[in-house]
Amino acid sequence: MKIALMDSGIGLLAATAAVRRLRPDADLVLSLDPDGMPWGPRTPQDLTSRALAVAEAAAAHRPEALIVGCNTATVHALPTLRAALEPGIPVIGTVPAIKPAAAGGGPVAIWATPATTGSPYQRGLIEDFAGGVTVAEVPCWGLAEAVEHADQSAIDAAVAAAAALTPENVTTVVLGCTHYELVADRIRAAVQRPGRQPLVLHGSAGAVVAQALRRIGARPEPEDAALGAVTVLLSGRPGALPAPALAYAEGRLLQPVSPAP
Repeated sequence: MKIALMDSGIGLLAATAAVRRLRPDADLVLSLDPDGMPWGPRTPQDLTSRALAVAEAAAAHRPEALIVGCNTATVHALPTLRAALEPGIPVIGTVPAIKPAAAGGGPVAIWATPATTGSPYQRGLIEDFAGGVTVAEVPCWGLAEAVEHADQSAIDAAVAAAAALTPENVTTVVLGCTHYELVADRIRAAVQRPGRQPLVLHGSAGAVVAQALRRIGARPEPEDAALGAVTVLLSGRPGALPAPALAYAEGRLLQPVSPAP
């Protein structure tokens, strides 16, 4: 089995780690875009063009599925990616886990990039899946960028700023950017209020990978001891994981990196 994942940067690590846990035998193709990152400030047309190039570089390695490990790319580029690659390669996008978060009853906070916060896309998900639940949209200024560079002081500052914008009665936080899952413990510590019930965090990585396996008719086999190979593509070129990836447990799971056949 070979599964590809794509993002502008290391936000794909959360889903990559989920693949490792559920199918340790799978070969992985990680397609990043250091030449074009970050994607968030780009126009939808420019972002889609770059995402398509990154996806096609991954597709050249003939994976059985491609996971778009980026919320922003999913919003803007998923239809184009599917039109280009399906049905030969199923393309699975990443959607914020608003539906399961709202099922818990709330109040819910959605931590997301400033570009996503308040967007018609996110507001549509809230209307569709969180009716009757109190939802606070929290813009996380600079958090994705700080995580991307493993800048610890900048991560602390961005998490603290977002926590200050989060209502005190929140019981559930949706991690609406894949980068945020890499610092979930720090977010939990910042938002958890003394004397209140344990905070529930909802990321997307596990559900996205489970959906990818369903799309290709595969089952989780977490007990398999065989470790699949890893191929890293940097704006289409063979390369290695960016050094900041190794600051996170999800990145260290991929060491040592060896190319897939």
